[in-house]
Amino acid sequence: MNATVAASASPLLANIPSPPQGVWYIGPIPLRAYALCIIAGIVLAVWISSRRWIARGGREGTVVDVAVWAVPFGLIGGRLYHVATDWYKYFGPDRNPLDALKVWEGGLGIWGAVALGAVGAWIGCRQRGVPLPAFADTVAPGLVLAQAVGRLGNWFNQELYGGPTNVPWGLEIYRRIDPDTGLADPIAGVAVDPTPITVVHPTFLYELLWNVGVFLLVLWADRKFRMGHGRVFALYVAGYTAGRVWIEMMRSDEATHILGIRINVFTSLVVFLGAVIYLLVVRGKREDPALLAGKPYPDDIPSTTAPGKSSGTPEGSDTDEPEDRTEDPDAESPDHDDPKPKRSNDDEDKSENSDVEVESKGSDEESAEPDNASEQDDDKATKSEVDAKDAKTQS
Repeated sequence: MNATVAASASPLLANIPSPPQGVWYIGPIPLRAYALCIIAGIVLAVWISSRRWIARGGREGTVVDVAVWAVPFGLIGGRLYHVATDWYKYFGPDRNPLDALKVWEGGLGIWGAVALGAVGAWIGCRQRGVPLPAFADTVAPGLVLAQAVGRLGNWFNQELYGGPTNVPWGLEIYRRIDPDTGLADPIAGVAVDPTPITVVHPTFLYELLWNVGVFLLVLWADRKFRMGHGRVFALYVAGYTAGRVWIEMMRSDEATHILGIRINVFTSLVVFLGAVIYLLVVRGKREDPALLAGKPYPDDIPSTTAPGKSSGTPEGSDTDEPEDRTEDPDAESPDHDDPKPKRSNDDEDKSENSDVEVESKGSDEESAEPDNASEQDDDKATKSEVDAKDAKTQS
């Protein structure tokens, strides 16, 4: 650290202390606060973006599928930009080029992360069949909030600070050493003396608060104007770079300079102008929600085998489907009068009983016929006798 040593401005002022260390060990495994902050920011961004994507009409899981491409590309791009702009830290005299791979020690350029991350997002969007501008509009608020969380990692690493200050919110910087060797180690070391070696502007905190403000601005503008076609993302870029210009000019840590000005100031101005031009030129409301559905997942393709139909059943023999009958329509109509209605059990019993009665009645009549015949014969005989007597009397 090359910052000017300064005591606290006043014993009455409550400065912001830096963490005494930024790395903890679980056995031989290092637990780095910077890496944890980056991971927490990514998780938060994916969660917010997923909710926004579904609310816009997109499918659940699409943001995660695209993030699988965008996040690794973004991390690589951020590191490449940092190494390219601060190359002397890794390839200068008495430097170790392998240190360029030590991402956990800090150094991720947001410009490289956004640029190469956009390439990864484009690949993921093509695979899912969704428009990249709509996806960028969806993830913009989550990205800037993730940047705010990531700035906490700079606090643990005691980096991204400004010049000496007497403001009440000044940041205390401590001297950290390696407990095993006693050598200075500002990243992985531990502060053994609570006395600050300097009090500086907490530019990491300024950027954190600015990013939260941009997050709220983007959400408000998106809801009020229903922006689309990449305009929400452009607003995020313009808002972020507008703050990055003045915050970058306050920083006093090592950086590459052009004409005495930090290189990131020039980059911020160029990107800011590009975002503003995009906002002025591109017009249009949000994309049709139907476009956000993307390509169907394998589960969305209907199976050629009907539910409940085994693969061994011959085609056309599905017992679940009613057959196309070509019989007499009168037999299928529920309203048609059946010429031979079915009889119930009661009707059959009654029929049997009636048959029994008829048979018994018939047998009674048959048994009664001989008696009637004999009576008729007797009547005839009596009448014949009467007639014979009358004849004799007359003679």
